[in-house]
Amino acid sequence: MARYQIPQDPRDPKRKDSPEKRPRRLRQDTGHGGQEPIPWRWLGLGVLVTIISIAIALALVNSLLDRPPLEAAPIEPTLIILTAPPSPIPSPTSPLPTPSPIPTFTPIPTPDTAVAPPEVTVGYYAQVANTDGFGINLRGGPSTSNAIITLVDEAALVLVIDGPEVDEANDRLWWQLQLDDGTEGWAVGEFLVPAAGP
Repeated sequence: MARYQIPQDPRDPKRKDSPEKRPRRLRQDTGHGGQEPIPWRWLGLGVLVTIISIAIALALVNSLLDRPPLEAAPIEPTLIILTAPPSPIPSPTSPLPTPSPIPTFTPIPTPDTAVAPPEVTVGYYAQVANTDGFGINLRGGPSTSNAIITLVDEAALVLVIDGPEVDEANDRLWWQLQLDDGTEGWAVGEFLVPAAGP
């Protein structure tokens, strides 16, 4: 088992591996009791340089202070006058507002239904005919595929309100009709003939 040993102090002069110190240089004996002589030459040169530097600095400061001040041109104040732009001249306005024209009502001329037109026409009456007494079906639209609303009897008088619409499947003309009770629907035009109104 190893034993712990305290390491040596590196500053200890008694160490075996410590470097050898250089011997001190001995001063030469000057004959003044072991003291060196004062370097008068260097001391005098330093005092002389200091005096010359102070003299140059004072001369520079005096030359700067003795300069006359720069003449400045007198500054005249500039007046700025703020003016508002001219206000626009108001246009004359009438004290009363201009009245807007009243629209005139032009009545739509009502067709004279007392006379039958030459053919089935919107706004005129028609009569159910050529059904051999069966009447016609009033449908929800201008096609046989639409639902039947009611059956209109032969010789019934109906008001034509729209049409004609072409059913491309059967190549027939359809008219929208209104019955006396207000029921509306579509019927085939080949079973309608123009008629005078009631």
